[in-house]
Amino acid sequence: MQIPAAVKFKTDYLRRITDDTGIFQHTKFGVPDRSKGYTTDDNARALIAAVLMYKQSPDSATLDLIHTYLSFVHHAQNEQGNFRNFMDYNRSFMEDNGSDDCQGRTLWALGFMLSYSSILPDNLLNTCRYLINQSLPHIEKLGSPRAVAYAVIGLSDLINTPGALTYSFPYPHTSENTAEEAAFLPKSVITDLIENIAVRLHNQYTRTKGEGWNWYEDSLTYGNSMLPWALLRAFRISGNPDLKATAKESLDFLASRTFAPEGYYKPIGSHGWLPRGGKPAEYDEQPIEACEMLMACREAAAVLKDPAYTKQADLCYAWYTGHNSLKLPLVDNQTGACYDGIHSTGLNLNQGSESIISFSIAHLVTHHG
Repeated sequence: MQIPAAVKFKTDYLRRITDDTGIFQHTKFGVPDRSKGYTTDDNARALIAAVLMYKQSPDSATLDLIHTYLSFVHHAQNEQGNFRNFMDYNRSFMEDNGSDDCQGRTLWALGFMLSYSSILPDNLLNTCRYLINQSLPHIEKLGSPRAVAYAVIGLSDLINTPGALTYSFPYPHTSENTAEEAAFLPKSVITDLIENIAVRLHNQYTRTKGEGWNWYEDSLTYGNSMLPWALLRAFRISGNPDLKATAKESLDFLASRTFAPEGYYKPIGSHGWLPRGGKPAEYDEQPIEACEMLMACREAAAVLKDPAYTKQADLCYAWYTGHNSLKLPLVDNQTGACYDGIHSTGLNLNQGSESIISFSIAHLVTHHG
């Protein structure tokens, strides 16, 4: 199929649910729910959306959004280099350390931002480098497969972007800052780190798969597409053919469970997921799954040189515009917001940050990426 006609993309709603602290986590329909506060997860992902928006239209208002989201992420990092996640409306973090997934998602956002270094101010890029550098000692300890996947993708952006590994130092260089630069984000260490944690993910896959179940765990839950996507990225860097083979096999398995015979994308429902040997939960279908699967399929099309994956990516975008199990668009044409998903009684009419961020990324990557 061809990419569906682009809906009218509006940035107003993303701005409307962002204050001077960051983006709110949840809404009651279209109004920010202040009682739920903020998360680093959402502000990190919002950073990705804002960078893509800035690429499309480099105006000061969008740069302000990037500043706000990056400032939130900076504030979230504790002295040890880990990121805290949940913040209440009084700007107090509710934990000392966020989940492994929060660490990985944040690294993804920071690495992604550095991959757009040609259009962003040095002072913001230096902040990203600093935050990644502080978090490096903790990456190999990540236990969650998704956290590992997010981290691999973010670090691969770092490795693949010329100049992304070093600070922008004042000139002329002195012996002092030259030494500091040499010790900062060492490329060989990061390259080895990517391969080591990607091989760990591959090994988990080989231990778990079997009898027609080509997956890393005994259930398909959330963020599934990040796992094969990460191995495709790691293959680009390491050239390890095992990573490529596992990525293709597992992505194809995931696709076989998430593209309906009728020809539309249908993510695994979060109300029960898909246990090994069981049936996929029908509901709730969530916008973030369509976005991440879209990104994984686009990566597969590039790495595996197979246009069939581009068609799958287009189906993921079409999920937002009405080519889905309800045959209803997820995008609110009045405001540009995105509904929180498809559940048993129809659309979830709340329009939280994860949903608008996911649609924004999917739209901008598809139509301007």
